[in-house]
Amino acid sequence: MKETLYTIPLTDAFMADTECPFCYIERAVEQDLMDYVLGSGSSYMESDTREQTDKDGFCREHFKKMFDYGNTLGNAWILKTHYQKLHQELQQQIKQYKPNKVTLMQKVKKQGGDNSMSAWVAQVDSSCYICNRFETTYERYLDTFFFMYKKDQDLENMLKKSKGFCLHHFGDLCERGELSLNDTQKATFYPLIFSIMEENFKRLSDDVSWMVEKFDYRNKDADWRQSKDAIQRGMQKIKGGFPSDPPYKTSK
Repeated sequence: MKETLYTIPLTDAFMADTECPFCYIERAVEQDLMDYVLGSGSSYMESDTREQTDKDGFCREHFKKMFDYGNTLGNAWILKTHYQKLHQELQQQIKQYKPNKVTLMQKVKKQGGDNSMSAWVAQVDSSCYICNRFETTYERYLDTFFFMYKKDQDLENMLKKSKGFCLHHFGDLCERGELSLNDTQKATFYPLIFSIMEENFKRLSDDVSWMVEKFDYRNKDADWRQSKDAIQRGMQKIKGGFPSDPPYKTSK
């Protein structure tokens, strides 16, 4: 198959032999976005970028990662104009706010009805520039995965040799498969991916169990087998990401 912008990183992710190739991609894309937002290219000084970051803001997780990244001036510039925009919106929300009339039954059921202020806060809380940019890229990788699966035998072979996926990305693949595959393709894809997940969940379960057994004094001289990093791999398999990764920092 002809290599493209998305097939090459997807192939590299499978070749990395981690617990989830999509976690591998997610980390790489997120780090690229962190570099774009706060790196030496100073994208935060570009008016179009700042206009979008002012609008989208950042989630709690990415604010923490931005802080860890270490660009104090870049973070300050981003926060400065984002705060200005949020302050204007807050003033407008306060100006137009009207408390709801809540019935006794609603109070008993703790149902306050629609609240314009809490709805605005929820919108701010759920919006993130990095998350939004990643989701767009991630959608393309999902499409690429199924395009390669249907067109390239190498992808199926890599899938068979892989360690499967974390639960989060496994769920996404199952959902997208319904839209991307025909009935004949589904009849082979789902049994294959289910078998891979079962096998690798059993492997992780055994690794974690053996780590526990190693703390028994009777096994102190026994081989660790594959369990030395079982905790971080086990966590990744369930929730995704790379739990043992250090904070990603600016290279400057």
